[in-house]
Formats: sequence, C-alpha cells, structure tokens
Amino acid sequence: MAVRKVVVDPITRIEGHLRMEVQAENGIIKDAWATAAQFRGIELVMRGRDPRDAWAFTQRICGVCTGTHAIVSCKAVEDALGIKIPPNAQLIRNLVEGIQQIHDHVVHFYHLHALDWVDVVSALKADPAEAARIAGTLSTWPSNSAGNFKEVQNRLKKFVDSGQLGIFANGYWGHPAYKLPPEVNLIAVAHYLEALDWQREIVRVHAIFGGKNPHPNFLVGGMACAINIEGTATINAERLATIKSLLDTAQAFVERVYWPDLLAIASFYPETATYGGGTPNFLSYGDFPDTDPTDRAQYYFPAGVIYNKDLSHVEEFDQQYIREHVHSSWFKDPTQDDAGLHPWQGETDPAYDGPPEPWQELQGRDRYSWAKAPRYKGKAMEVGPLARTLIQYASGHKDTQEVVNEALGRLKAPAAALFSTLGRTAARGVDARLIAVRNQHWFNLLTQRIASGDTRVHDGSKWDPSTWPKRAEGVGLVEAPRGALGHWVQIEDGKITRYQCVVPTTWNASPRDKAGVRGAFEDSLVASGTHPLHDEKQPLELIRTIHSFDPCMACGVHVLDATGATVTEVKIQ
Repeated sequence: MAVRKVVVDPITRIEGHLRMEVQAENGIIKDAWATAAQFRGIELVMRGRDPRDAWAFTQRICGVCTGTHAIVSCKAVEDALGIKIPPNAQLIRNLVEGIQQIHDHVVHFYHLHALDWVDVVSALKADPAEAARIAGTLSTWPSNSAGNFKEVQNRLKKFVDSGQLGIFANGYWGHPAYKLPPEVNLIAVAHYLEALDWQREIVRVHAIFGGKNPHPNFLVGGMACAINIEGTATINAERLATIKSLLDTAQAFVERVYWPDLLAIASFYPETATYGGGTPNFLSYGDFPDTDPTDRAQYYFPAGVIYNKDLSHVEEFDQQYIREHVHSSWFKDPTQDDAGLHPWQGETDPAYDGPPEPWQELQGRDRYSWAKAPRYKGKAMEVGPLARTLIQYASGHKDTQEVVNEALGRLKAPAAALFSTLGRTAARGVDARLIAVRNQHWFNLLTQRIASGDTRVHDGSKWDPSTWPKRAEGVGLVEAPRGALGHWVQIEDGKITRYQCVVPTTWNASPRDKAGVRGAFEDSLVASGTHPLHDEKQPLELIRTIHSFDPCMACGVHVLDATGATVTEVKIQ
C-alpha cells in the first residue's frame, strides 16, 4: 500500500492554528509534522515597557489559562528586583491558579476531548433507566437520575431532528473507533452539558480575588485585592464564605462526576494505553509553595526531570539548562548553526520562508513552524499533567501515588500504561483530584492568617524604580494546566530590554531540531510504531492523541500579521 499523507488543520477545538501532517501506511502512522501556523511576537511587544506592567500584556497571550501568564510574569519581575511577596499573596495566587487547573482540566475533558471518545448521536439509543443504574454504580451525584437522562436525551433528539447539531456538529459519529455503549454515551452527554454551567460558576474565584474573569488583576509584589473582614469593597467575611462554597463545588464535581466518568470511559479503550507515548523524557518546574515561592522544598508539586521513562530516578531541575532552537522554525538564528540559546539570550526575529499560502505543502521544507524547539540538556521533553504525575509518582509524592494506584487498579493496568494517550488523559484527572483537595488546605491557611490579624497582600518596598539596580534579570516558573511555563525578563534603567516566554505548548509542539529529533506532538504519533489511523478521511485516532496534550496554540503563537501591517487601532478616550 502506498504511503498516504493526511492533513488535519486546524486540529484543536480551542485556540486553533495547529496543523498536523502525517504519513500513514497500512493503517499505521509512520511520520508526523506539527506546525504552529501563526506568528507570536509578544516578546517584541514587551521591549521598552515598565516591568511592573508586564503581567497585563503577557496575560493577553491567552484567554484560556486566565491569569497564569500574569502570575509567572509577576514572579519573573519579582525575581529580578528581589521582591518577596507576603504569604497571604502566595496563598491567594495558589487559589487562583489552583481553581484554573481544575477548571481547565474539566473543560478539556468534557468540551475539548470527550467527543473524541463519546458518540453523541449513539446516546439517542440509550435506555435512560439503565443509564441511571450505571451512573449509580459510579457515584452518588444527584443529577444521575433516569428523569434527568431522559430530559437530556429529548434535548439531543431535538438537535438531531432539526438537522442542526449545534455544539455537537463536528464529530465522526458512527466511527468504529467509538466503543462506549449508548447508555454511557448518554451519561457523558448529560455531564458535558452540566459542566458548561459548572465551569462558569467556579471561575468566580478569579473575579472575587482579581476583580474580573477572564484576565483578573494582579500586582508585582503581591495581589491587588485588599483584605478587610469588616469592609464592603474588600475580601471580607462574606466573600471568603463564597470562595469556600466555590471550592467545595469544584471538589465535589471533580470527585463525583469528572473522575468517575474518566475511569468509566477509559475502561472501554484499553488499546489506547499501548500507543501515543512518544518522547521518553519528562520535565516539571514544580509549583504551589504554601507561603514562600523561593523555598522549593515547600512546593506541593516537586520539580524534576525523568529521562527514558525511568521512574527509578528523578533528576534535579535547573532552568540554566534550557535552550531554544530554531532550525525548523521561521526565525533567524543568531548562532548560525542552531546551537540553541538560553531565554536570557534568546531572540524572536521572524524570518518566514514557507509557502505563499499556509495551507500549501510543508513536508520536505527545512523550516515549517512558528514554534521554536525548546530542549533541556539537548533533549526534547514532554511537559504537562503526565510529566507532573510521573515526576511526583517517582519522587514518592504520597498523594499522587495514592490516586495513580487507584486508577491503575480500577483499570487493571500496569504503571507502563501511563506512557500513552490514555495515560496522558488520565493524568489530568489525577491533577484535578490533587488540586481540588489542596485548595482547601490553602484556603484554611489563608483564613487562619487573617484570623490572626495578618491581612498583608503586597510588598511595596521596592515599588519605586529609583531603588532598582541599573541592570537586573529574573525568571518566573509555574506549572500551568498544560505544563511548564516560564517567563524570562531583563531590565535596564527601569525598562524591559529582553523578554522571552517558553510555554507548555512550545515544548510539546516543537518542530524538529538540527539533529532531527521530533517534539512531543510529533513523536507521540510515531515513536510506538503502532499508532493506528484506520480511516484517513476520519482520523479519529490521530485527533485523540494530539487532543490528549490539550494543545493551546495562542500561547505558542501570538500576534497575527507577520508582515508588520497594522491590524486594527484601539483608542481609549
């Protein structure tokens, strides 16, 4: 059988601009190319700006990871200027980031990834009473009733009968790779709809602490929300009670809906634990200190590096070993031989030499993506929930080991099954389980400090630029929902002179480096040598694996017009 080329463009259900090209032979993927199809120039936008304003600009990189870029930007500037934020500010940042983790994982599972596993139209054949019986074996969630499932089925039938499937329109319904019984499909559809309302509610945590959502307000040196239990326009007793209720709601949905659904659906797809593993190296920056971000021993998620899938050893992480390569990227290479540059020396200098139209042939070209190729000690890395889970598990993190062992036991799978499409999807559920509980810990610490009389949320001792050194550089690192996120800043005479972002999807979507080593997206489709692609016109298996990374290209590619032409002008009166 001849080698066939398959192109999926865009492949993402949110924040698009990712093009996947693969070559398949006899139903198996043989090679792959991941193309970030738009230019990101946020680093250029930052030059010459006040570093105290950087968070407001970098936060606009993405509307999905709301606040994550702002937090890491503040951390980078604080590192450069030697600012230590108050413990209350760290706890509030943990809660903002923690609720974002949970929100992101639930939205990914139901609204971005579930339709790769759930045949929506099949739910019309389900028996609602049987669906209720099955759901009852999974959890005691109150809406898992025959009446509710019947109502959802009737709503779905109206969609189908009208010929307008709306949010369920783009799916390969009836594809033989769908394996769920109609009743389980109906349960998943019902929870898909319920999660739409749930996710809208819990992000109120961002609005309470940050004034709004998306893009809540932050502040270099701490947080921009005052605490006064007796106040009316502050974080007071009433707002703290609301936050506690929202944290409870988030935890209940994760433990009684998301996690049971994930394990139930996974049990029907054991074959997806045999492929999709790809890059054998994993990286996590670590995150979530209780009170002191400079004390890595406090981090709830430990940092580390795993090589060659070896869970017997976790290497200590050091950001000095990060390099960005541009051999296959549409950027000028200051080193001339793709030696790679650390972000503090990095440049973002576009040099497009691709086809005149982005949908034309990219295979065979030396350069084929707007994403750079980050490497750690010269090696490609996978970042994200799977990397975190593996590093935590191998580091002896007891909470992680407990949840992972529960999942492996329920699925009757070995630890090696984690290195797969299925394992990557399950790791998001592990993340959500851990953070849902840890949020309660951080909230209790915050309220205890407030009760003791400590209401400080900001350190303004170095707010005046005249107190800054003439030259300074700093780095901010967090574990965003999609993985290792870093911002590097250099400041001179009070202004930013260089700013570089290395984001999770850049790590995972990176093109080949000079040695021909693929990034995580590409390798996940090739490394096993067995990744299936049974129907080239409906490449469901390919989509499942790439969606398991939850790609969000806005972080990896930003600012759309590569010619430098003005796209629009916004005037503030």
